[in-house]
Amino acid sequence: MLGLLVLAFPAGLMAAALQNAGETFWLWRFLGRLHPLAVHFPVSLLLFAALLELSTLRNYAHKLRPGIDLLVWAGVAGALVAAVLGWLLATVEDYGGSTVDIHQWTGVATAVLGLGLLYFLRKTDGGTNPAAVKAFRSLLFFSALGVSLAGHFGASLTHGEDYLSSTLPWNEAEYEYTGEAISANLAAYEGTEALSEQKQVELVGKVRAVFAHNCYKCHGEAKIKGELRLDEKEYVFAGGESGPAIVPGESGRSELVRRIKLPKDHKEAMPSKGKLLSPDEIALISLWVDKGAPWPDAANEVSEFRVAELAPRRPNLPAARKGLSQPIDIWVDEYFETQSISWKEPVDDKTYLRRIYLDIIGLLPSPEAYEAFQKDTRPDKRAAWVETLLNRTDDYATHWMTFWNDALRNDYTGTGYITKGRFAITDWLYTSLRDNKPYDQFVKQLLNPTEESKGFIEGIRWRGDVNASQVTEMQAAQNVGQVILGLNLKCASCHDSFISDWKLEEAYAFANIFADTTLEVSRCETPIGKKASTKILWEELGEIDSTANRSEKLEQLATYLVQPANGRMYRTIVNRIWKQLMGRGLVEPADEMDNLPWSQDLLDWLASDFEDSGYDLKELIYKIATSKAYQQPSVGVEDPLMLVEDDFVFEGVVRRRLTAEQFSDGVSQYIHPVFDKEALKYKPNELAVAEQAPMPFARASLVANNEFLKALGRPNREVVSTSRDSQASLLQALELTNGTTLNQALEEGARKWTEKYNDGDIIIHETYRKLLGRDPHQNEFNVAMEVLGEDPSPEAVQDLFWAVLLLPEFQLIY
Repeated sequence: MLGLLVLAFPAGLMAAALQNAGETFWLWRFLGRLHPLAVHFPVSLLLFAALLELSTLRNYAHKLRPGIDLLVWAGVAGALVAAVLGWLLATVEDYGGSTVDIHQWTGVATAVLGLGLLYFLRKTDGGTNPAAVKAFRSLLFFSALGVSLAGHFGASLTHGEDYLSSTLPWNEAEYEYTGEAISANLAAYEGTEALSEQKQVELVGKVRAVFAHNCYKCHGEAKIKGELRLDEKEYVFAGGESGPAIVPGESGRSELVRRIKLPKDHKEAMPSKGKLLSPDEIALISLWVDKGAPWPDAANEVSEFRVAELAPRRPNLPAARKGLSQPIDIWVDEYFETQSISWKEPVDDKTYLRRIYLDIIGLLPSPEAYEAFQKDTRPDKRAAWVETLLNRTDDYATHWMTFWNDALRNDYTGTGYITKGRFAITDWLYTSLRDNKPYDQFVKQLLNPTEESKGFIEGIRWRGDVNASQVTEMQAAQNVGQVILGLNLKCASCHDSFISDWKLEEAYAFANIFADTTLEVSRCETPIGKKASTKILWEELGEIDSTANRSEKLEQLATYLVQPANGRMYRTIVNRIWKQLMGRGLVEPADEMDNLPWSQDLLDWLASDFEDSGYDLKELIYKIATSKAYQQPSVGVEDPLMLVEDDFVFEGVVRRRLTAEQFSDGVSQYIHPVFDKEALKYKPNELAVAEQAPMPFARASLVANNEFLKALGRPNREVVSTSRDSQASLLQALELTNGTTLNQALEEGARKWTEKYNDGDIIIHETYRKLLGRDPHQNEFNVAMEVLGEDPSPEAVQDLFWAVLLLPEFQLIY
């Protein structure tokens, strides 16, 4: 009866009865919070009753009948109580939005169905009234469905839509928004000077992206907890029931900043459920508030965002000057003039040789190579040696596997292989690199794949749908956009982007190319009741046939994207190769090609020349590696964040650390194999290199990821990774000083070296010559001899190896 009374009570009167001078009576709040406890009873009882009813379909008077009837009575009573308590909770607490309404009315509907269920149960007369039995059973199954739907929407309110599904191994939050991109750009907004309007637009765009991916579940249109909304400017500054959420210019006094800094178990922490904001995200929001929380009107106008030209451009090459004839150097010289920078003397032979060895084939030069290069008197010897290294096809392919494995999410082990939904492209990739496949054909085979190359597109499916805005087709669109086009679609996959010109419906139209059926558009996890169109991001490149099947659409996409008219694709790849060799792209970040390059002419010339050369990646590497710009002394930076600042000034190669694979291979080359042949874990296509390569050790690029490689910077290849952090980390320091993998390699290497040489003098000189390409200085030799002595022990030799490996001279590419 209480349930009937409440359901019949007008909502306005209920609200008035529960409020007293703007304050809620404690008893109503207490009872309302019993709703999550009470709601579990009707869910379980009615579902169990419906399940048992299936066993009575042939015999209504089954021996289970008394138990079913009891479950129905208890379940309906529980549904009525839950409806009452839920109404109380929604009225006196800070819930609001469409999801609350859906949950509320599905709960009410279930309670009403329950009353009908009891009515027909009494009319069955022990099974003698067939019409009543049929009605009873129909209502029972509908009630079970209704209570399940109500429970689903309730769980969505409490825990988020992916609370349950996110625990499954194929639905791990692989594409969760993180603060990685934030840290790379934060320095550009720091300092005491006022931000330009463009900087303000960029900064608030990043803040809104954090809000969208972390806060809208509780503070968006669907749910308004604490009367606070963070999805629009006017609501953000209006604050909530606790008052203003932010105090512009004073993050220390801003309630929002205070709450996002609280520990996870604190009752006032935000987000209140799920993963807390990362330190970078907290730093971003704090910086934004301290800068006065700028939110110019232009931040809401997508026309304010820069959009790079799509079509190729062929700038006229200036005439040779100052003895410079190489086109790259002519463009750089023109840039140097505008920046008042003078050319420096090229690096010495030793530095240059080590640089090209590591950049082109990923290995250290041998002592014999250093000596031969020093004795080479040809005026073009540097270009000749670059060409020689590029012709070492197996070494070249093995080294560049690292770069492409990161970008294309190709790895040798992992969950996807266990579930048989992930496909390796290792053999195809290795062969493509070894044979120097033209880049347009390389991309075409990735997008319209053969059986050997399908791992990039088809392999995306192995993780399944992460959430409404991260279905597998959208993941494919994001990966293609990021890797091939230097485009960030992640924000536009959830809503119109705050950081670029791309719209939600454009992202879905692109994702639809990868779909078997037409996608339904969802904004911030909520379907908007509209089917996606099927379009390439730039319609001038061609029209995708929306009636075609998936395979045909992929073929059309591949054909349209690789055409010369798509200048963006070729600017993206030349920018990536430039960054790989120079340490910093012409455009940064390299995945956001709408940003301004430090030299538009050089970028456009490289892209057009790349087309003229037949999309030859080796030719592109050759041109960069033989330029005077590449041969300039390396430049160190105090903070890597400076590399992505808008006012970055190019002066030469950026000094960087060896990659995990380069470090490992350097140890394997001259001390002892870190990984042996058995460490080649990938099995799908039995890579030919394992048989033909002359290396007596397994190259680290072909080894499955492990704790050693992870510590030194190899990323998790379950997501696209187009750059690596060159900064040393605590984890890396611990691995190099106490890690088992390196320690075992050095220990075994020291034992073998001691047996082979058994002479401290020889061991010291050989160590320096092999690892550093030079003989030890006198003071270095003296110190080492004090440790080793004339008859060195393996332990002493191991210490020598370790000390030299930790020198910046070994770990950095100068």
